[in-house]
Amino acid sequence: MSLRTRVTAVFAVGAFVLSAAIALVSYQLIRTSLTDERERTAVRAASFNATVVRAGLTADDPDLAEILGTLETTETRHVLVRRDGTWYGTSADEGLTAAIPPALRDRVAGGRASVQRVRSGGTPVVVVGVPLAGGSEFYEVDSLDELARTFRTLALVLSGVALATAVAGAVLGRYATRSVLRPLTAVTRAAERIAAGSVRTRLDASGEPDLARLTRSFNHMVDELAARTERDRRFAADVSHELRSPLQTLAAAASVLTRRADRLDERSAAAATLVSEEVDRFGRLVNDLIELARSDAALELGRVFPAELATAAVRAAGLSPSLVTGDPAPWRADRRRVEQILANLIDNAVKYGGGPVAIRVGDHELVVEDEGPGVRPEDRAVIFDRFVRGPAAHARATGSDGTGLGLALVAAHAAAHGGRVTVDDRPDGGARFTVRLRPDDR
Repeated sequence: MSLRTRVTAVFAVGAFVLSAAIALVSYQLIRTSLTDERERTAVRAASFNATVVRAGLTADDPDLAEILGTLETTETRHVLVRRDGTWYGTSADEGLTAAIPPALRDRVAGGRASVQRVRSGGTPVVVVGVPLAGGSEFYEVDSLDELARTFRTLALVLSGVALATAVAGAVLGRYATRSVLRPLTAVTRAAERIAAGSVRTRLDASGEPDLARLTRSFNHMVDELAARTERDRRFAADVSHELRSPLQTLAAAASVLTRRADRLDERSAAAATLVSEEVDRFGRLVNDLIELARSDAALELGRVFPAELATAAVRAAGLSPSLVTGDPAPWRADRRRVEQILANLIDNAVKYGGGPVAIRVGDHELVVEDEGPGVRPEDRAVIFDRFVRGPAAHARATGSDGTGLGLALVAAHAAAHGGRVTVDDRPDGGARFTVRLRPDDR
């Protein structure tokens, strides 16, 4: 799980545990309080009724049924009197005598008033027993079913409150993590823009006072990185530019030797041809190094028509413009880099893939297909590295040799736009290179 999800879960679980604990304690306290109060009410009512029965039994010929008829009873409160081994009640028995626990009866028979909560027929009741004169016994059975329903309703309400609190905790946790992670999100976006080549990106030092030190450290790091990158870029560019002058001299001399190769002996002619080829390759390498040094510079965004650039690149390579298909809509991108991507991919297809068979332009996507031997799956991870000279570079070669920087430049330009380049197999054989650039509306 992500950090945001974990923090949200902790907030939700914490809120649920806390609210559940409070709900449980509240339920127990309310249950105990209401039950005790109901029991005290039942004891007071039973004591009053027992006093009435006791007074009635002092008459010369008491009518117990008539005496019980004068008592205050309800549908949930029933009175039983046991006299001379016979039970008398205010209503039909319906198992009421069975609800009186034997231990309670023993205590009442022994002359002690007692009270006990039991269950009768699945219903909770409170039984109050009071001894009467002459060995008679008075019992009052008071149903607690209504109170039990109240407790069930209370439990449902408290459970709902606990769940609602957990949901509220999750929402609060989500909001809190979003607020807390907002500075980190800003750092991440800044790092992505820096990785894409925008080394002028900085964090706002006035945004989060608590993160001022992190902001200053980050901006200082970017300043140092930008300075070092600029030094490296300038060094590579300076070296490459300095190499151009002697290379032009060598190229001119090699050209003279090549034109006069027919006047030389066989070994000297072969040597002159080799020197000319290597000087030419060296020149391409210097040009690629200069372009690679420029790849670290910031993007120069503008309206670019990739379909037109692809058509121009195909014509420059001496190929048919009919190879280019797709959407002519403009992009917002760096024109020079898109031109370089197209030129290098087409050149790669010509050198190693027998020439391109299709060039498709989509929504910030370029696809170049060839009909060569393709690229092995194990080589696809390194084919875009700089100066790759292993099987990844030679698997598709047909004789000519490159500088080892063409596809590296394609990858660098794609990354500068926040995109990437991939290679896979073409269904009809060959390789398919796909460049996807992230749209930039800045």
